[in-house]
Amino acid sequence: ITHHNILSVASIMIQAKAQPGVLFALARDKLPLRRILSAYCSVASEPLQVFGNAYSKDSVTNVPASILEKVERKLHHVPYHPVKIIKDRIVHHFQKKYVTRTGNATFAHVDNINPVVTTEQNFDSLLTPPDHQARSKADNYYLNSTTLLRSHTSAHQRDLIRSGLDRFLVTGDVYRRDEIDSTHYPVFHQMEGVRLLTRDELYAGQDGGSAELQLFESDPPCDVETADKQREHTIDAVKMAEFNLKTTVEDLVRDLFGPDIESRWNPCYFPFTHPSYEMEIKFQGEWMEILGSGIMRHPILASGGAPNKIGWAFGLGLDRLTMLLFGIHDIRLLWSHDPRFLQQFQSVGVDPKTNVTFAPFSKYPACYKDISFWVPREFSCNDFYDVVRSVGGDLVEKVQLVDKFTHPKTKQDSHCYRITYRSMDSTVTNEDINQLQNNVRERVVEQLCVQLR
Repeated sequence: ITHHNILSVASIMIQAKAQPGVLFALARDKLPLRRILSAYCSVASEPLQVFGNAYSKDSVTNVPASILEKVERKLHHVPYHPVKIIKDRIVHHFQKKYVTRTGNATFAHVDNINPVVTTEQNFDSLLTPPDHQARSKADNYYLNSTTLLRSHTSAHQRDLIRSGLDRFLVTGDVYRRDEIDSTHYPVFHQMEGVRLLTRDELYAGQDGGSAELQLFESDPPCDVETADKQREHTIDAVKMAEFNLKTTVEDLVRDLFGPDIESRWNPCYFPFTHPSYEMEIKFQGEWMEILGSGIMRHPILASGGAPNKIGWAFGLGLDRLTMLLFGIHDIRLLWSHDPRFLQQFQSVGVDPKTNVTFAPFSKYPACYKDISFWVPREFSCNDFYDVVRSVGGDLVEKVQLVDKFTHPKTKQDSHCYRITYRSMDSTVTNEDINQLQNNVRERVVEQLCVQLR
């Protein structure tokens, strides 16, 4: 392959918005130019398939096959799975506590929405600024420039409100590129709670003067956003909605963790709520955050067809609650195919009194391998983590940056990562791990164009 031909192929690939790693991998094997182009065009033009739908690739596409394989797992639907158990407990709490006079549940529950959403649903409908980090390729799995695997269940808020719902829970699998350790996984499960209130619902039961209480500002000098409220809302409406939200969440947490659980609220920031609050609980002697919440941005309600209401929302991670309540030490276990995992939860129901503590069935030793390379200018550690996951799968327990070095002359940065391999259900030989590590090294060079040290 001549220098001119390589440049020609590179030009074609750039025009087709492809990753250069494909070219280098094929050229390394000294394949004829025609075969390189044929192989590349075949791979680049093949659309992604998700639930029978085809999605054309473009320069933004970054979802690997290892993630697409998880899309149909839906752990929150699997019988006896602890994630489903916690989901069912939360649904049971709301459908038991919040009912009409005739006993019908007032909160709808939706848990079967396709995880493929548009960027408009995932970001724009929630008022996420165009330059916000939340949109980054480094943090999301894009099918193409207009479509991605949802990064939160909030992506469905506006559409569900538009459908006529004003009290609902929505559950789903969500996807985020993240670090690799015992508590992080690129696929996890969220549950969202939303309630919209009219003026009469919000101020119901208020003694006298309730006729003067309003949801929205009418005096122009007060029509500004402050740390305490959005510009549209009165301070009375925000305080009442905050009280309604916090008492609702506190009741839920006591139901999940017991009546004596300690909790506290901290202010925080989300693009789609203001003011916003995080809840922490004191669990086994340590404070830990378990959910985020806040007063929904009024333009979201207005775009959903509910401009005359005020709303609140909360979102929590089912996987984290599951690990806390059942003593599961490694998030990879939630994705295990080993029947010994689900067997431990067959007697557990919606009543917290039926809880069990997970008994580990694997005590296999860990194997540690290091990899060092010079970091390209536009390097993202999440790109590296995706490569490692794609090769090692759930044998990878942890990836940790253990050393950084800057060359004194070239000023180029070098990273050294330690990969911890450990099987959850069998012994893996050193030869097996060495082969995996060699594959990681090859794939890192091919896909990320790094220079190994």
